Amino acid sequence: MALIKPISQYSEQEASDAAVELRTTLNDWSRAYYTADKPVVEDHVYDENYRDLQTLENEFPSIITPDSPTQRVGGQVLPGFNKVAHDSPMLSMGDVFSKTELADFDRRLRKAYPTDFDYNVELKIDGLAISLIYEDGIFVRGATRGNGTIGEDITQNLKTISSIPLRLTKPVSIEVRGECYMPKKAFADLNVRREANGEENFANPRNAAAGSLRQLDSRVAASRQLSTWLYTLTTFDDLEVTTQAEALKTLAELGFKVNSNYHVCHTMDEVSQYIDQYQKQRDELDYGIDGIVLKVNDLALQRQMGNTVKVPRWEIAYKFPPEEAQTVIHQIEWTVGRTGVVTPTAVMDPVQLAGTTVARATLHNGDLIKEKDIREDDTVLIHKAGDIIPEVSEVILSLRPEMSKPYQLPTTCPSCGKPLQHLDEEVALRCINPMCPAQIQEQLTHFASRNAMNIDGLGPQIIQQLYTKGLVHDVADLYHLTYEQLIALDKFQDKSATNLLNAIVASKQNSLERLINGLGIRHVGAKMARLLAEHFETMAKLQQSDQEELSAIDTSGTIIANSVYTYFQTKEAQELIKQLIAAGVNMTYLGPKKVAQDTVFSGKTVVLTGTLENYKRSALATQLEDLGAKVTGSVSKKTDLVIAGSDPGSKYTKAQNLGITIWDEATLAENLKAAQ
Repeated sequence: MALIKPISQYSEQEASDAAVELRTTLNDWSRAYYTADKPVVEDHVYDENYRDLQTLENEFPSIITPDSPTQRVGGQVLPGFNKVAHDSPMLSMGDVFSKTELADFDRRLRKAYPTDFDYNVELKIDGLAISLIYEDGIFVRGATRGNGTIGEDITQNLKTISSIPLRLTKPVSIEVRGECYMPKKAFADLNVRREANGEENFANPRNAAAGSLRQLDSRVAASRQLSTWLYTLTTFDDLEVTTQAEALKTLAELGFKVNSNYHVCHTMDEVSQYIDQYQKQRDELDYGIDGIVLKVNDLALQRQMGNTVKVPRWEIAYKFPPEEAQTVIHQIEWTVGRTGVVTPTAVMDPVQLAGTTVARATLHNGDLIKEKDIREDDTVLIHKAGDIIPEVSEVILSLRPEMSKPYQLPTTCPSCGKPLQHLDEEVALRCINPMCPAQIQEQLTHFASRNAMNIDGLGPQIIQQLYTKGLVHDVADLYHLTYEQLIALDKFQDKSATNLLNAIVASKQNSLERLINGLGIRHVGAKMARLLAEHFETMAKLQQSDQEELSAIDTSGTIIANSVYTYFQTKEAQELIKQLIAAGVNMTYLGPKKVAQDTVFSGKTVVLTGTLENYKRSALATQLEDLGAKVTGSVSKKTDLVIAGSDPGSKYTKAQNLGITIWDEATLAENLKAAQ
């Protein structure tokens, strides 16, 4: 639905009614897309309606509801995770590693409970166990398993996951449990980014999902493309389900994402066939599984069987055996990424592994090569980390050649010949030469990207042509391209050449933060680039800054400070800036400047709590920070002011006990008005 009139003409009630209709529509479309995997509208239609809802809520903050699709975007930075007690323990599962052990489990269970029963057999997802609580159909809390009795409240991070409904299709109050996981592609992409930044790779999708959910900044969790499978109803009497298979069907009807690859098995032969089927098909799935789970299908019988101290008696996990292959490493190649990280890859005899032919395996970094003592001409076992990325499991020392020598790590860049460095004790070897040929093409792509200089029409394929033909050697060369050069490129016509030249010229007027981001300084993304631009205002002042001044910038720290300082100390970076200046690229911050002023909020530590009727919490926090306050998430003796909405909870009580000043929204509004 498009808004039927300009936003300025809406009353609050009209906006509220329109928002209710939009939320219902968007939630229905989300369920179709994420839960049923059957999208009913094009992406742009969803986006247009989503923007309409944003417009209404931005104009009328009081109409925002906790289940609104707009509330999924991460933004809240938590001081830590609160501990929460589970109403019923989140137990682990027992596991077996062979069909013989699985048959023994079945025999013991049938001997202890001599009645006829079936198993519901499900895939064992390689993820992190989560608990979700809904009150009257609204998502109110999510938690990790923790130690089974006490978990961590990760509600804000879970809200960023699109497959978790914020409102159910029925107003039921329930607790459901399942698995949060990272899809294979998202896992592979994340590790590529981490390697490029010199960070340690996640070992498998489960570790990646767990690391993402335990981020204090929910924006990080939002960026990790997490998803969920829900499979347990902790209370099922009110929902009139009697079997696990019915419970899964009911979960799907309520709006949860449920894995449809379950099967009710009447015999252990059927269970065996299920295992064989998915052991063969596991590589075709876009998510990781490491086995199957057997559950007694009858829920009443589950309750009767109960649990041991550690595990339920009515379920068991069958773990797939790890798939490995033996091959020989003939060469270790080193490649250079955009940020200068030099990454080793083993070139091997081709072998079949997990459904594909593998001839190369990542070695991650030099420390891993040393740790496993990997050498050229070694015979090794390889596996797929997280069923995705081929890597070396171990060296078969008995097959090592007699004349073998330890592998010597490179000391110079394989592309430009400059010395490699270990910076800040990171595990990665890095080339810090910004003019390194192997880095330039990827740097050009990043420089032109939307979050950097935003040069529309300058994508990777065009950059490849420009670089191959020798028309560009660094980002400064982009500003010397001519119409005649562009029109000679493949598939370029008059309009495309003219449009690209116009986009390049327009980028010269970008504010400084876009240029800083475009330079590709390690650890400096769009947000840090803006903070640097706001603080220093000109490129010249940024170049002249020292590590102490850089470290003092809010959210910077020594790692980023050292990275920025090191970058601008190189002759190559200094020459590049000179060329960009000569080309007419703006070197000044053009965005809004924070005006230093003495207000009632200056130097105050402020905590927001409860439901605010007239303010969006994230926007209010930014406004207060602009007025000199420091907004934190917990009340302590250092807190100066607590701003309380309705249902403020324990923070309000603690503030009262500590004698801290507490304002309601009316008092806040008066002081904000006076501070403007």
